[in-house]
Amino acid sequence: MAITIRRATIEDLLCMQNANLNNLPENYLYKYYMYHILSWPEASFVATTTAVGNELGTELDEFEEITQNETKLSVKLDPCYVRPGEKLVGYVLAKMNDDPSQQQEEANGHITSLSVMRTYRRMGIAEKLMRQALFALCEVYQAKYVSLHVRQSNRAALHLYRDTLEFEVLNVEKSYYQDGEDAYAMRKQLVLSELEPHKFQHGELEDDLESDLLESLLHEGVDQITV
Repeated sequence: MAITIRRATIEDLLCMQNANLNNLPENYLYKYYMYHILSWPEASFVATTTAVGNELGTELDEFEEITQNETKLSVKLDPCYVRPGEKLVGYVLAKMNDDPSQQQEEANGHITSLSVMRTYRRMGIAEKLMRQALFALCEVYQAKYVSLHVRQSNRAALHLYRDTLEFEVLNVEKSYYQDGEDAYAMRKQLVLSELEPHKFQHGELEDDLESDLLESLLHEGVDQITV
């Protein structure tokens, strides 16, 4: 089973809301997700599992069931599935700051929500989602920095933001959440050259987008290729 990180679309909204309701105490109306996607379509991302080969048949059997007369197709109303064979397992919802009281500040983004389904955690999915969102906010919307809030008790999220993604803790906002828990207000300066995805893929070679990637084969010959 492959995991794909791609931009979120309108078709993903129900599954994104489902992931939020399953994993987080801070929930939003459906129209709030739609507001993000329609206003900043390049900023939010989802992680999905995509069945391939024989797995596809299994996924389809789980997702669809044929009625006894075999003339009517009944689609299982499972909010985890975007479509047959594709299941949403995580998302990041991001936007640009549109607070009228802060229009004088330089362009900046905000991470509204990040969620990964429990059985898919500790696989690096949350980090990949965040890195894609940060890169998009900087490249597409020219955000100079991005902000977010995280619960003081959420040690895993704090580790991701502060230690892995290098967000700075600005202050503690008292009773930020509806249940009265305090939140860390965090910020990260965005520099496009530092956010390029290839820098976090642990590859030894960087494509300069100019040289011929097959040039070495012309000199060494195909007999030297090992697979």
